[in-house]
Amino acid sequence: MYNKPTLYKPTHAMTSLRHDWTLDEITGLFELPFNDLLFQAHSLHREHFDPNQVQVSTLLSIKTGACPEDCGYCSQSARNTADIERERLLPLHEVIEKATIARNNGASRFCMGAAWRNPTDKNLDKVIEMIEAVNALGLETCVTLGMLTAHQSKRLKSAGLDYYNHNLDTSPEYYGDIITTRTYQDRLDTLEHVREAGINVCCGGIIGMGEQDSDRISLLQQLANLPKHPESVPINMLVQVEGTPLHGVEEIDPLDFVKTIAVARILMPESVVRLSAGRTEMSDEMQALCFFAGANSIFHGDKLLTTSNPDENHDRILFDKLGVNQTRPDLTAEAQSAQSAQSN
Repeated sequence: MYNKPTLYKPTHAMTSLRHDWTLDEITGLFELPFNDLLFQAHSLHREHFDPNQVQVSTLLSIKTGACPEDCGYCSQSARNTADIERERLLPLHEVIEKATIARNNGASRFCMGAAWRNPTDKNLDKVIEMIEAVNALGLETCVTLGMLTAHQSKRLKSAGLDYYNHNLDTSPEYYGDIITTRTYQDRLDTLEHVREAGINVCCGGIIGMGEQDSDRISLLQQLANLPKHPESVPINMLVQVEGTPLHGVEEIDPLDFVKTIAVARILMPESVVRLSAGRTEMSDEMQALCFFAGANSIFHGDKLLTTSNPDENHDRILFDKLGVNQTRPDLTAEAQSAQSAQSN
């Protein structure tokens, strides 16, 4: 005889926005049967978002290579031996051209990344020109430039920047095995400057860097217990690049990655959870499970900074199979209609 399982039923306090998650509570979520975990994550996802809408962003490297940091996963580190051509900051007209293409391909947010430890004020002047130009195209703007001071954050806010990306990458406990040129507190300080300036925060991590299950739990705890949840939470699967210290590390099990997406959705129910780097290594079925578990954002385009990414054609085919609409899940129908009219 079939015995119906007793589903994990969180209290009302657990389903509301919280910033006091314990490691034991998060561990309990990871230990749920897979179907029970996905049921809870998907149910909560439906409470806050249309499950058949996925927001699309495009990421452009505006300055590639020669970064002084020693991040073990990154091909742009000057300390690694990955075969990456060093490039100067892209000219403004080229950024506008790329942003226009992204908008025409359905992106609603245009993200720009520069391989800096921290930008100089002169660097920032040029990036601000880019932000203003991209905003004029009707796109949301996001940049990732490394560490920021409070003053620089305020300048970016005044320029109209919508989002600033600054990932925690991994747990505080494992962080020193991945990066030694900046501290975990450095990252938290930049997030605080960005938040105090009134810019939306884009902050997540990378899964599959050889970390333990406890590190994934601790990373999600750090994100969920920030004073305010990040508006955007990118969950990256490590893309292994030859010449980096993490090349050859044991790959994460696909179902463990899906579980990480599901737990992120439960902990941060109102955040947009982005399925980011590593999608070229994911099957359509794995991506579909991630969307069911609560992911509702992706990056479009054939490249993410320096690594490959599924092209727009493949994403459109996948979306058609799943009945997914390419749109912004945080907009009302009226706002989406207005944005569509502006794009046309």
